[in-house]
Amino acid sequence: MARFIMRRVALLVVAVAAMSGIVFVMLRILPGDVASAMAGVHASPGRVGALRRQFGLDQPLATQYVDWIAGLLRGDFGLSVTTGRSVSALVGARASVTLPLIAIGLAVAVAIGLPLGCAAALSRSPRRRGVYQAIAIVGGSVPALWAGALFMILLGRGVGLIDLFPSQGFGGEGWAAPRQALASLMLPALTVGVIVGAGVMRYTRSALDDLASSGYIDMAMACGMTRREAMLSTGLRLSAPRLVSVLGLTLAQMITGVMVVENLFALPGLGTGLVVDVGNRDLVAVQGELFMLTVVFLVIGFLVDIMHRVLDPRLGDDREERR
Repeated sequence: MARFIMRRVALLVVAVAAMSGIVFVMLRILPGDVASAMAGVHASPGRVGALRRQFGLDQPLATQYVDWIAGLLRGDFGLSVTTGRSVSALVGARASVTLPLIAIGLAVAVAIGLPLGCAAALSRSPRRRGVYQAIAIVGGSVPALWAGALFMILLGRGVGLIDLFPSQGFGGEGWAAPRQALASLMLPALTVGVIVGAGVMRYTRSALDDLASSGYIDMAMACGMTRREAMLSTGLRLSAPRLVSVLGLTLAQMITGVMVVENLFALPGLGTGLVVDVGNRDLVAVQGELFMLTVVFLVIGFLVDIMHRVLDPRLGDDREERR
């Protein structure tokens, strides 16, 4: 297990290094000059030259890349062109909104999708299975914008039928007032959770249906379990690696997928900030944010690999399988 983790860590480091190069190069092969894009269309040549010197854009690309990587290793992502603040501070402040939103939304999705998926797989009535299938299709087809507006109308404070949760903003104090912060995330998390939960429901039902026709469930029933017990214990345990993969991919998609939800509920998260920085031509901030999002995606894949190995030790690399 230790060797497996070390190999995965080495691959993670290589992948992060490769993606840093890709992010760096992609922002510099865009049409036009980076300094001109940051300065704006009507900027004077003096302003463009000052920006080029300030951010080291007059240096060779290799020097720029080495300086950027050296800054990343120190935790320095550079300074935002528009605000003058540290990009790492901006990303940290925005991540403190987006990451809890994703965590709560994923918890809602699992709380909705896992029980409904199990119920759909256990049901033998064609009518009930049709109802569950309709719920999954409708839930997964609802646009995030429409679902968020519906939750606002139902539960939004000041505008909804039930005056329960704030519908706009994150509160001036942020996490210094945790109750208010959590309340601000509830409607966005419900919006994300319902849509993602429909996908979790479909994958859970599909995984259990596949196992129901295999010999594993029959063997568990032969040991004295009922069909329900065999499906919920043996079936879920054997489906765990597959469900972990689905949840890992879903989590990675949610990081960028919450952009619409953040804009709808006026949350100062990563998605909203990235859109604002692109619109303001703050390419220094965009470069740091894209790199951070890339690292998060890679770390999620790394954790999914580790979870696979923990849940099923047989899932080793090809060398271990040959041995």
